[in-house]
Amino acid sequence: MNPTTRGALLLTLVALATMPVYAFVKGRRPVDADVARRPTTILLGTWIRDWLMWLITPIEQALVRGGVSPDALNYIGGVLGLFAGIAYGRSLLAVGGWLILLGGLADILDGRVARARGIASNYGEFLDSMLDRFAEMFAFMGLAVYFRPSRWEMLATVLALGGSMMVSYARAKGEGVGVDCRGGIMQRAERLVLLALASLLDDPLTHTFGWSPGSVLLVAIFAIGVGSVGTAVYRTFYIARELRKKEALGVPQKFGH
Repeated sequence: MNPTTRGALLLTLVALATMPVYAFVKGRRPVDADVARRPTTILLGTWIRDWLMWLITPIEQALVRGGVSPDALNYIGGVLGLFAGIAYGRSLLAVGGWLILLGGLADILDGRVARARGIASNYGEFLDSMLDRFAEMFAFMGLAVYFRPSRWEMLATVLALGGSMMVSYARAKGEGVGVDCRGGIMQRAERLVLLALASLLDDPLTHTFGWSPGSVLLVAIFAIGVGSVGTAVYRTFYIARELRKKEALGVPQKFGH
């Protein structure tokens, strides 16, 4: 097992060790506002999300005290996505997993810092959303390079990338015509967690069981692809149904392009 993977596993164990502490101190503390307003899934329920917000609160508070710009965090997330793609393209799966996790952390913190400092804006939300898409695209491009010897593995990677973009597009298009839909099993947080964990665990698991390198990562990518397409289909039908209901009720329609 390489040092990067050992470090990842050690950090994971340390993070998991904080769960009993969180359960003890949580008591009747209300669920974090960000967690409460976002839909949960089977993969990432309310308890897990709230624990994560509790875990990163000291980092958030330090960034707020330091006057760190949310824009800086947005750009950092985009750059980390680019470096993750480069790492995957060079077969450095564990490094790619680390970069995905750090990019996801920057993605969470940018909005929280902006709201804590009272400077949240449409500009910031737009920048955040676009850089998230670029970061995800870079990561999957690197994965396509990693899996290039196999046509089917590359196809699974393209499916994951296309499905991920369709999930985001369905939400954006829905909001453009007046319907907000954030549901589905494979949202951005779920995609990042699956991709990062599979990247970090691929080396130890494939060595232990004698599987081909990349096997664990491939399973995660296939799950991301199928789950993302399913989520996009769900959002498509949900938004279409809501628009039909509005038409039947005579609600004025917004026309997007």
